[in-house]
Amino acid sequence: MIYRRFGRTEIKMPVFSCGGMRYQYRWQDRPFSLIPKESQKNLESIVERALSHGINHFETARGYGTSERQLGKILPRLQRESIIVQTKVGPKKDSSEFVSEFEDSLKRLNLNYVDLFAIHGVNNEERLEWTLSENGCLEAARKLQLEGKARFIGFSTHAPTRLIVEAINTDRNDGFDYINLHWYYIFQNNWPAILEAKKKDMGVFIISPSDKGGKLYLPPKKLIELCKPLHPMAFNDLFCLSHPEIHTLSIGASKPKDFDLHVRSLKLLPEAGNILPPIIERLENTKYQAVGKKFALEYAERLPQWHDTPGNINIPFIVWLYVLAKSYDMIDYARMRYKQLGKDPLWNPGNNAEKTDELDIESFLLGYTGDKDFARKIHDILITAHREFG
Repeated sequence: MIYRRFGRTEIKMPVFSCGGMRYQYRWQDRPFSLIPKESQKNLESIVERALSHGINHFETARGYGTSERQLGKILPRLQRESIIVQTKVGPKKDSSEFVSEFEDSLKRLNLNYVDLFAIHGVNNEERLEWTLSENGCLEAARKLQLEGKARFIGFSTHAPTRLIVEAINTDRNDGFDYINLHWYYIFQNNWPAILEAKKKDMGVFIISPSDKGGKLYLPPKKLIELCKPLHPMAFNDLFCLSHPEIHTLSIGASKPKDFDLHVRSLKLLPEAGNILPPIIERLENTKYQAVGKKFALEYAERLPQWHDTPGNINIPFIVWLYVLAKSYDMIDYARMRYKQLGKDPLWNPGNNAEKTDELDIESFLLGYTGDKDFARKIHDILITAHREFG
């Protein structure tokens, strides 16, 4: 295992973390008595395999169903000083409710303290306000820190980059010690936020690089060919870790062997500067051939955000999925992400393209961009995306 300094926390962080959102029994909470022995045995085997690889950071959340409850059965058996435990609790308008949920998390984990405590899902303006306001959740978290219940305080986010940067740059209650955010090869929008985090000497944890980062554990054949001699998952690991600003990648293991390919890739990290450029060039050229270089480079900047679009259709997100599918045959990934639109606006904002014609999106885009050909092309992409992914 390779370890990196986790920003100003000074924690010696493994470059892979054991994320706790795929090994739990259910996403809905259950009493431990209703959790099958096979599920608990699998989780404990995952923890043991992680430790055998030198992965001693275990990350979970109050919102991950039975995850905390199950993890709490094995953590007390481990040497506390040798493991790093992180949990997360969503911000509340009433910070006392936030504190109550954290106290419940500690009980479920069977711990007296956690090393890292994150305010979970600072995804929009309202939740940022609940976090940063006077007597808000960040202030409450700092009080928990003073009580010895959490060593360091951070936040996790799926927000637009602008909002993430705003949160990073707050000076209220000494700001944040670390951040959990999305950034990987297919989604690099948040790089400005990572650079801001570096200025603040914050730890940087990458969320779901193998799942949200492309469903890379089940890659399409075309992507496998383009990433040779690496597996797409190993390519993504090396791509992320070749940037020293990145400190750890979450591995959401569902079985013990899920760590193995990731760990094997680390021996190639010293050669990343030679291995990655030809692969990246193939991937970029393939995308340009599939959708056109000018379109690939410019479409995102020319499109309105979902909240400014009739029917709140998330046009940039849908076109991004279309480009991935068209370029790399990432159809299954596009379907997985597309079907999440409209179901939970906190985590997957905006709607799908079902009402494209009903809302006359082409006319709206013509008025927005002044480019008839571009408006027609986006309209056609939305129709195609809904037919193929919906």
